[in-house]
Amino acid sequence: MSYVGYKSPSSIGYDISLEDEILFLRNEMMRTFQEEQSFTSALVIEISCKLDLKINEYMKLYGMECRV
Repeated sequence: MSYVGYKSPSSIGYDISLEDEILFLRNEMMRTFQEEQSFTSALVIEISCKLDLKINEYMKLYGMECRV
């Protein structure tokens, strides 16, 4: 899943921390929401899914569990 104009930090050619990647995706999601004016935009949902995966990766890495 990728869209025109979106480049993840790792695809640009430099390594970043997982925390930085989460922050980047969060900011990208917010920016895209502001442009699209919709939480259900395909682009916003795509970034949100990537963000969810990174947050889950972070939680597994640091031994945290989601208890909802």
